[in-house]
Amino acid sequence: MSLSELQQLYREDGVVFLPGALTSEDLAKVEHAYDWMLANPNETHVKFYPKEDATFLQATGYSADVPAFAPMLKETPIPRICAELFGNAERPGPVWYLGEQLFLKEGGAARRTPWHQDSSYLAFNGDKIAVMWISLDPLPPEACLEVIPGSHKGITWNGSMFHPDDDTIPLYAKADLPRLPDIQVERSNPDSPWDIRSWPVTPGDVLIFHTACLHGGGATMPGQRRRTLTLRFFGDDVAWIERPQRNDRLSGQNKGKGRTVQHTIGEPLSKSPLFRQVYPLISKG
Repeated sequence: MSLSELQQLYREDGVVFLPGALTSEDLAKVEHAYDWMLANPNETHVKFYPKEDATFLQATGYSADVPAFAPMLKETPIPRICAELFGNAERPGPVWYLGEQLFLKEGGAARRTPWHQDSSYLAFNGDKIAVMWISLDPLPPEACLEVIPGSHKGITWNGSMFHPDDDTIPLYAKADLPRLPDIQVERSNPDSPWDIRSWPVTPGDVLIFHTACLHGGGATMPGQRRRTLTLRFFGDDVAWIERPQRNDRLSGQNKGKGRTVQHTIGEPLSKSPLFRQVYPLISKG
């Protein structure tokens, strides 16, 4: 597939799968960042569904300036891949690092990651925004991330609270955003409207999707481990938007380095001091 075709596919579907995009050397740098995050927990290290035996861990909230991230962000093609998706046929677009999210499922049967859109949790949006989902373990399609192509162009749903009894319990108590449908139940209906895609993954494969795409993670079985790192990047059209006040402990998309970040609705995210440009690479000011 040509670059222009790949760019068009991302614009239309909001998701692309790139087999073998990373070499073993690239993947080692991703694993180094992953292992460093596990060894250096912060307040965002949360075990989802703590009453269950299996571990379902997530962590986020670090910075592009973390030394352990430098090889991954400076010495692999990861930022350039996003830059090419954000650009046009002639040249890549500039890219800023938005953040990361670590996931670990192991120690038994770990339940699904609920269906949701990342954009529901974020106070910014735009066309040039991407989540790069990287697995450090080989996975069959049923244990991988599942995505609904084209859903980034549709409804923005209220976020999931990741409640153990109901995946659709809203993130925002007071919002105009509609409640999430029960996609996992509805998918078994012969007339289901949900076009769900997933891919078997070999380490080195990369799945990239827009933050507004509906997606959810497959369950893992006993004896199976799923280590994934998601890296988020954005381009020059992403701007701050209005979002209701969240009620969960993971709210903080407008915070960093211990302070609240002041911003103006409509202002480009690239102007925020929180986010480091990673392509083309510029020296730290």
